[in-house]
Amino acid sequence: MRFLFVGDVYGKTGRQMIQTYLPRLKSKYRPSLTIVNGENAAGGRGITEEIYKFLMTQGADVITMGNHTWDNKAIFEFIEDAKRMVRPANFPEETPGNGIVYVNFNGQEVAVINLQGRVFLPAIDCPFKKADALIEEARKRTPILFVDFHAEATSEKLAMGWYLDGRVSAVVGTHTHVPTADERVLPDGTAYVTDVGMTGPYNGIIGVNRDTIINRFITAMPTRFESEAGPGQLAAVIIDVNPETGKATKIQRKLINDDHPFDE
Repeated sequence: MRFLFVGDVYGKTGRQMIQTYLPRLKSKYRPSLTIVNGENAAGGRGITEEIYKFLMTQGADVITMGNHTWDNKAIFEFIEDAKRMVRPANFPEETPGNGIVYVNFNGQEVAVINLQGRVFLPAIDCPFKKADALIEEARKRTPILFVDFHAEATSEKLAMGWYLDGRVSAVVGTHTHVPTADERVLPDGTAYVTDVGMTGPYNGIIGVNRDTIINRFITAMPTRFESEAGPGQLAAVIIDVNPETGKATKIQRKLINDDHPFDE
């Protein structure tokens, strides 16, 4: 079984990169399941029903979210009907949506879990304890579990990877938008990477207009974030998993931009 995971889709440029390259990636690598993080897909903040459906029509099977889940209020109009969307499972129980979704591929169920870190992010429920509860539930149905851990601190992401090693098929980090080069299969069979990276503007600063961000650092004044114009990039990982054991056998990064053209 093969997973294709695409990192944080940011704004219009990110959606354009999805439209251009996701079908080509799927044609080349033939994943069993394609997962896309969409929490920044609407102008860098949140998601709309139209964009959710767009990502699905372009080839996503599941959409994961993160700390910007509620930024676009349109989400409240459709999240309960978005059966292939997962928001962080350690949000308060009263919040709408689901933190785990089960997807069937050729008769084999796959559990996709979304969690959010707490270091430098809002204080919500413990992602480690929530992971324990969801894994106990999911492993009654399938040995194949995929975790998108949306977190700021690399230490927290690494801790989650080691904590879940051998209990899930993959732990991929999202949120910081800069891809890390530490992809590996941990000793007990969990594929791991600290951050997949962003799918969005290549010449911005984590997707935002670079002059705006530089000026904010220099002046310490608040500024309105606008997406950077110009060329885009797509960041992804491909993970191979033994469908009988749920153990990962391989993980590889894929980065597409002006300096790393898509290899047909």
